[in-house]
Amino acid sequence: MLSQIIDKVLAGGRIDGEEFLLLADRADLHQLGFLADSIRKRLHPEPVVTYVIDRNINYTDICISACKFCAFFKAPEDPAGRVLSNEELGQKIEETKALGGTQILLQGGLHPDKPLSFYEDMLRFMKSLEIHVHGFSPPEICHFAELSGLPTKEVLKRLMAAGLDSMPGGGAEILSDRVRQTLAPRKCSADAWIRVMEEAHGLGMRTTATMMFGHVETMAERLEHLTRLRDLQDRTHGFTAFIPWPFQPDNTALAQGTEIQKTGGFAYLRMLALSRIYLDNFANIQASWVTQGAKIAQISLFFGANDFGSTMIEENVVAAAGIHFRLSEAEIRRLVTDAGFTPRQRLMDYTPA
Repeated sequence: MLSQIIDKVLAGGRIDGEEFLLLADRADLHQLGFLADSIRKRLHPEPVVTYVIDRNINYTDICISACKFCAFFKAPEDPAGRVLSNEELGQKIEETKALGGTQILLQGGLHPDKPLSFYEDMLRFMKSLEIHVHGFSPPEICHFAELSGLPTKEVLKRLMAAGLDSMPGGGAEILSDRVRQTLAPRKCSADAWIRVMEEAHGLGMRTTATMMFGHVETMAERLEHLTRLRDLQDRTHGFTAFIPWPFQPDNTALAQGTEIQKTGGFAYLRMLALSRIYLDNFANIQASWVTQGAKIAQISLFFGANDFGSTMIEENVVAAAGIHFRLSEAEIRRLVTDAGFTPRQRLMDYTPA
């Protein structure tokens, strides 16, 4: 049965859920890497690895969600919580542009009392500085909708009119309601996450998709997550890329008093390859050097990844969990070249920068 699935993948066929689970259970690391690499080469025959120069700006750490996996947030009553001013935003944007940056990844906590106009004004200010805003996420959109009393689609329209260019796939974690109720019961449901993404795609916005794995989920729930993404991509073709990364347990409530082990390099590479094999309608898969470090990210290029992600001039959420990998553009280009590929800077939609 395993050999039949391998032959099917090599022939360009789509595997189903049972075949995915069988690969996850029985295929070894080399088999998964070989299959994922064959798909990567079929989709991207030229030996090019892309990357984007951007900065992750968290406009506030104040959040009512209190996700058990997050070491970054501050409760609303915490005096240490803050919201960035336009002056601080402007300084960060100008620093990013000076380094050749083309976009800002803008995300923040679910602030309890900021009106929708606050986010519209922030977007208008940022767009006045001529930068691509890759911002917010489905949980944020659902939160804005709840506070404003507007449908999520109307919220998206207003944010797009104010300058929102594209949307990251944050807040997905695992798209299974059992997992979401365990990790973040105040966040939007799996169905709501998918609905917001479908609405964004319908309005012409391109987005990315993510998965945070290695905590309380089962392999079947990882499959549910990937299937939801693959089905939506079949309907809309609005996702530009998929980014899987493992849960970082240090300093989080979820890891206190539990047996959750940090995901190692082998387990990460297996999940990366399985994702590349299953998501046959996603053109691009990103490596996660932010959580795995440079060497594993380099190996990822032989396990299905064709993109090195962002230079991440600034990153706060993973850093709050004690992970402090940093790479400059020059280092990314060297790592890609040393692996036998040609590095190429890109924009959010994967056109050359």
